[in-house]
Amino acid sequence: MTVLHLADEGEAADLAAFLSRLLHYDRGAAVRLQAAGTALAVFGRPPSFEVLAIRAVRLGKPYENGLDVTLDVTVSAGELLESIDEAAATAVVPAAVTGPPWAGVLPPRGGWRREAGLPTPGELRAMVGVAVAEFRSRTQELAPERRTRAELDRIGREIWSRTVGETPLPVRAVHAAQSLGFLRPRGAAGQGELGLLSSGAWLRLRTPYGSIAVRRAGLGALDVSVR
Repeated sequence: MTVLHLADEGEAADLAAFLSRLLHYDRGAAVRLQAAGTALAVFGRPPSFEVLAIRAVRLGKPYENGLDVTLDVTVSAGELLESIDEAAATAVVPAAVTGPPWAGVLPPRGGWRREAGLPTPGELRAMVGVAVAEFRSRTQELAPERRTRAELDRIGREIWSRTVGETPLPVRAVHAAQSLGFLRPRGAAGQGELGLLSSGAWLRLRTPYGSIAVRRAGLGALDVSVR
């Protein structure tokens, strides 16, 4: 049994909240875990948003499991959530599962550069609210015979594929960040600043609570990291 020792109760609670939100969108969600030293990265893909969500977790002591000093495994998000002991700040790594296709293609580890033009967190939250309201209004106006899944998906794609300000970031990435709790007002536990980064075909919205990565449209399979 491999036990992860998290930095404190707050880290355990934030990890549990992240997993709970993923499971809200996919009860069978899997997550890929990568740990080295005192850092744990948890990757998930909420299907509604077509993005990759990344939660960085601080460990209380360097990861080790016998002779293994790194961890890289795909597991059930539900089983990982059930194993978290917030009071003890620990989590048990569940048995590996056959990973979904996205788990084999992750953003690059390095080569990221900052992109300009990202609005403030408050402006981003307001942007999501406007987009959600527009989606509801347009779908409610549809005649019953036109309120099909295909038409709802078409309206959704039109709204969520719009870009944020002068950046290439699609609005769906901001919606995912808001829905997963990454855009909440920063408290004492939130470190770092909001930023937009790019590396090859990837864009990454970085927040104090986690990151949302998305592939740029139309770039095919360029600059992927298969690990």
